[in-house]
Amino acid sequence: MPNESKLFDDTPQWVCLECGYNMIGEMPDICPFCGARHDRFLSWDEAEKTYRVIARPVNDYVSQLLSVPKLGLEHAAYRIETEQGAAWIDSPSAFNRDLTPMQAILFTHHHFMGASNQYRKLWRAEVRLHDLDAQHTLSSSFDVDKRFTGDYFAYGIEAFHIGGHTPGFTLYIYRDVLFVCDYVFLTESGMRFNPFGPELETRTRAQRIHEVVKARHLETVCGYNYVANFSDWLARFESLISKRTE
Repeated sequence: MPNESKLFDDTPQWVCLECGYNMIGEMPDICPFCGARHDRFLSWDEAEKTYRVIARPVNDYVSQLLSVPKLGLEHAAYRIETEQGAAWIDSPSAFNRDLTPMQAILFTHHHFMGASNQYRKLWRAEVRLHDLDAQHTLSSSFDVDKRFTGDYFAYGIEAFHIGGHTPGFTLYIYRDVLFVCDYVFLTESGMRFNPFGPELETRTRAQRIHEVVKARHLETVCGYNYVANFSDWLARFESLISKRTE
């Protein structure tokens, strides 16, 4: 393993307590993601002392990774144990060097790349992000090893480029688990599309999500802040995409 004393001292890194976005390099005056002022930032090493990333089992081969206490908007990441090694779907915002190592971070999109650059360096992990999202300014400071442009298969995990919420938005399927991040939000009354993106494109590209999942035997959906039964989730999703825009 690399010498840890040389890993994290070269470049400053800051974590926004309002949203969880990581900023690499000189501290900006405001968070480029949510606009919070710099007095709401912590250095990465102070954040490591405050926030612990906890793995909560979803099933025998998937765990949900969340910070305790909650860090900003706290998009969950997920660890998958595959025959080819362990992979993450997305990355925690907090850096904890004592987590169990993994081989790859597969991103759904670029909004919350978390502390992926530090985990990548610590474990020499591979980072994958769709090329359209890797071009965005929010991801420009993060290392991406493979910029893909379409669907692909790696570590036994299927990746499907969807677009919509972001140009490069990608969902993942491993065995009977769907990883859909924040494309849709669960609500008390059903489900709604993520409003932080192009509304028409998000709704239109949701049809491809339906095409991908409808013929598959899936049991579980892992979202940005929830784990749901697939059949219940699908019923809400089909109701959502059947609604006409006003």
